[in-house]
Amino acid sequence: MDFTFVLCLVAFVIVGGFIFLWSAIKIVPEYQRLVVFRLGRCIGEKGPGIIILIPFVDRATRVDLREQVREIPAQTSITSDNAPISIDFLWYYKVVEPITSVLQVGNFELAAQGIATTTLRSVIGGIMLDGVLSEREQINNALRKRLDEVTERWGVKVTNVEIREIIPPREVQESMNRQLTAERTRRAVVTESIGSREAAVNVAEGEKQAVILRAQGDKESAILRAEGERQAQQLRADGYSIALDKIFSVAKTIDTQTMTLQYFETLKSMAANPSTKYIFPMEFTSLLSDFVQKNKKD
Repeated sequence: MDFTFVLCLVAFVIVGGFIFLWSAIKIVPEYQRLVVFRLGRCIGEKGPGIIILIPFVDRATRVDLREQVREIPAQTSITSDNAPISIDFLWYYKVVEPITSVLQVGNFELAAQGIATTTLRSVIGGIMLDGVLSEREQINNALRKRLDEVTERWGVKVTNVEIREIIPPREVQESMNRQLTAERTRRAVVTESIGSREAAVNVAEGEKQAVILRAQGDKESAILRAEGERQAQQLRADGYSIALDKIFSVAKTIDTQTMTLQYFETLKSMAANPSTKYIFPMEFTSLLSDFVQKNKKD
């Protein structure tokens, strides 16, 4: 009986020791911190690594330091021109001061979500519908700035806000579709007109180049013909000049008797002509007298 009691006591002590160690030793990863409260008073943050707490005296709250993302469900907001619009977005945050995030707010995620909803309605309420559809980046920056101003006192930094979907009213969607169709039609007409204009310009440019090439060809052809004619005339003139030079050089060697005999041959051929009139050059008489005198001397 006593032995059994001792065994139970030992087992109880061992189990109590394990429970004590389990509650006293905490392993904190790099991306977490423990905010430790001792008898209700915050004694600071602990971690990372192995942390030893006093069981039943110390109480720890884990805080994740990694960047987190939360979704804000679709919210219906009214623009400044009284158009209802549905918007949902994502907001990214990270805890920069673990102690403040635990001491200053009970549930900062729920509080931040409520502030994000009211901030969204406030921002959208100051923008026209066209601005909401076209100025998404400006809305993101405005939301991030306002959320960060509120969460800063909780030790939370809002890093980014991204609007995921904007759903305008049905009539606005239909109007946008008609506008998009009209814009596409306009672009198609403009593109077609630009193509037609460029084609006409290309055709006109081609015709101009063809005319220029033909004119240049005609000009070069006329120049070549004129050059050929000039060279031919020069060659003919050179031929005439050479012939006259030869005739002149030969004429220098002919004496008066030869000329007289040539005249006689010409008279002989003239006599054979049935014409009754004869014309004698004046030089013939002088040639004839010279010829008679020379023959008498011989």
